[in-house]
Amino acid sequence: MTEPYDLITMGRIGVDIYPLQTGVPLAQVETFGKFLGGSATNVAVAAARLGRRSAVISRTGSDPFGDYVHQALREFGVDDRWVTPVDAYPTPVTFCEIFPPDDFPLYFYRRPKAPDLVIRPEELDQDAIVGARIFWVTGTGLCEEPSRSATLAALAARARTGTTVFDLDWRPMFWGGEGGASGDGGASGAAAMATARPYYEAALRHATVAVGNVDEAEVATGLRDPKACAQALLDMGVELAVIKQGPKGVLAVHRDGRTAEVPPTPVEVVNGLGAGDSFGGSLCHGLLAGWDLEPMMRYANAAGAIVASRLACSSAMPTADEVDAFLAGR
Repeated sequence: MTEPYDLITMGRIGVDIYPLQTGVPLAQVETFGKFLGGSATNVAVAAARLGRRSAVISRTGSDPFGDYVHQALREFGVDDRWVTPVDAYPTPVTFCEIFPPDDFPLYFYRRPKAPDLVIRPEELDQDAIVGARIFWVTGTGLCEEPSRSATLAALAARARTGTTVFDLDWRPMFWGGEGGASGDGGASGAAAMATARPYYEAALRHATVAVGNVDEAEVATGLRDPKACAQALLDMGVELAVIKQGPKGVLAVHRDGRTAEVPPTPVEVVNGLGAGDSFGGSLCHGLLAGWDLEPMMRYANAAGAIVASRLACSSAMPTADEVDAFLAGR
């Protein structure tokens, strides 16, 4: 039998086109870098950089950017066998603006439809999904069909086997809202959240871990206080709730009563995008290693901080040696 994957993620994939100048509006940027992107993909890359056997379930366009995605996945050591082409739609690209320390607007080009939302239930390798030590899905995967049905089918097949992580991953524009990468989605934010909440609740019934920031936790729970959000997520069925609080650090609460509140790791921020994905891959690394909550949160915070101090996302993911050296220097 084939050895189970340490981690299989399912969700967004694409190409990040990031400016090579900081503090410059997109209209004035002259040069860009091309990087592998997509939250679920970056989490798989982050885990692979830490020595974990990871794979992604997603789809690209049948185009040169799709070829690039496969090339980059292989270079990072991430299995791409379940990344398949969709002839009808182009591989998504994402642009950003970089205004350190805390303003990084994202511009998603995913229309008329992103191929990663055309994952179909009947195409899933359910044996691999059930066999993975950790299975990771995202809120974005629930925003449209057939990805919504495929995501829920994968979760149902897994039936809380091993560790199943639901990344709350709130992108209001994918649900008819406004706004940036997170937040309430502007004037239509409440309606977008109301649309998403039943699907978030359905996913949480199959998850053992929920992870997200306060804005994202609000989509699932209707609450904004971090401790209240964590308790509500536990009440909805998960065993571990991880609430990222930005400058206030991270809160982790386990069903068995263990808690950890870890302050942020200060760095000079270059690009905050991707830090959460690095955190996610490192969280998986710690879960696989059986670490206690506090050292696991400190490690994940450090990995996220390293990426925040770098320009790119996927190619910025640290190795274990880099994280260890960073922590040793604190």
